[in-house]
Amino acid sequence: MRVVYEAEHVIDAHLVRHALENAGIPVFVRGEALLGGLGELGVFGLVQVCVPESAWMDARSVVEGLALATGDAQAQESPPHPLSPAIFA
Repeated sequence: MRVVYEAEHVIDAHLVRHALENAGIPVFVRGEALLGGLGELGVFGLVQVCVPESAWMDARSVVEGLALATGDAQAQESPPHPLSPAIFA
C-alpha cells in the first residue's frame, strides 16, 4: 500500500476514499482508529489514504482533480467573517 493523500481529519480522508472508490480504485484509510485516544491534543499526520502500488498513478490523478481546500487556499478564497477583527481595523 502507498499513501496517496494525508488527511487533516477523518472526514477529509473519507471524502477522498469515496472519490477513489467511485473511480474503481481499492482504498484503505490508515490511522483513523488512533484519533479516539488523543482527546483534545492537536496531532496531525495520523490519517492517511492508501491505495495499492499498482493503482497509485490513477489514484493520484483522482486526488489532484478534487477541490480539496487547504488552510491557505481557503483563507484566500473566502471573504472575511462579518465579525472578523480585520473588518474593524
